[in-house]
Amino acid sequence: MTGALFALGFRPLYLLAGTYAALGVGVWALQYNGWLPGANPLWHAHEMLFGYAFAVIAGFLLTAVRNWTGQPTPTGAPLAIIAALWCAARILALYSLSVAAVADLLFAVGVAIGIGRPLIASGNRRNWFFIALVVALGAASVAFVAYPRIALALALDIVLFVIAVMAGRVVPAFTNNAVPGAGARRSALLEKAALAAILVLLAADGLGWRTAAGAIALVAAVLHGWRLALWAPWSTRGRPILWILHLSYAWLVLHLLLRGLAAFDVVPPVLATHALTVGAIGGITLGMMTRTSRGHTARPLSTGSAELAAYLLVQAAAAVRVLLPLVLPGAYAASIGLSAILWSAAFAVFATTYLPILIGPRLDGKPG
Repeated sequence: MTGALFALGFRPLYLLAGTYAALGVGVWALQYNGWLPGANPLWHAHEMLFGYAFAVIAGFLLTAVRNWTGQPTPTGAPLAIIAALWCAARILALYSLSVAAVADLLFAVGVAIGIGRPLIASGNRRNWFFIALVVALGAASVAFVAYPRIALALALDIVLFVIAVMAGRVVPAFTNNAVPGAGARRSALLEKAALAAILVLLAADGLGWRTAAGAIALVAAVLHGWRLALWAPWSTRGRPILWILHLSYAWLVLHLLLRGLAAFDVVPPVLATHALTVGAIGGITLGMMTRTSRGHTARPLSTGSAELAAYLLVQAAAAVRVLLPLVLPGAYAASIGLSAILWSAAFAVFATTYLPILIGPRLDGKPG
């Protein structure tokens, strides 16, 4: 059964990401509350971004590029080496982020080669930018060692951009395919403006223009809120595998709004950060991991009680981490612990439920 584990990129990397999300945040919560030694906010930030989020993005791209190009992406031993580099980085991060960053860069190079060869060979220029973004994430992990604040901001913006691009491509299509008459649509001009706003935000962050970045974030919040409204989110309310994507994208909009307000000292910046990391990244990646895992193993695109529980838990984790401190500032410390428990539970449910799916063969007997 485990021979299927390295049949396609999503299998090992989703399993590793889900397991690490559950364990990593659980360990951080114990450290934060003084029950384990070694509390280090830099480790927590680095690992959730370059560990968890990067693994999901890599697994998605190593799978999607094969569909986009009709060309093979790494499987078997090459894929196992890529996964091993990710594992090495996570182990090394317990001792030295500097050394772990080297492994992260090697992981990024491996993923970039894995998606770059088929993209270039097929002439799929539309998606070449993903090669650069993957390498940029690896480089940001290296830069994090010397310039953690700048590297973290830029890496978060890169992940924000990747999520915005992919959500725009798949969420309206998923919605219309599953809900007859939903009427989800895209505006070409709005798509360009919304994505451009994130790139301008990234540039402002790179230049250290805090106030300008705040103003850009407010404009981006309006654009992405409008974008989401066109996707007919209300039509998905009876379909968890869809509403998790829409609701999580709403956290992206809230992140941009809070980022703008934080630049003018209206709200703490950390709340904006966690609206993105817990609400948007956590929710969208969980939704995409469940959907693509089912689709690429020839299972029905539907969810059961386990998926629903995971979706609700990750949304609750975001609400507790972001909204509770806004309403009850005195509950900030408690919100961290409770949110961590909810997050860890969500990904523990995913990892245990999807373990047999990710290590087992496709139901239709086809490769992949």
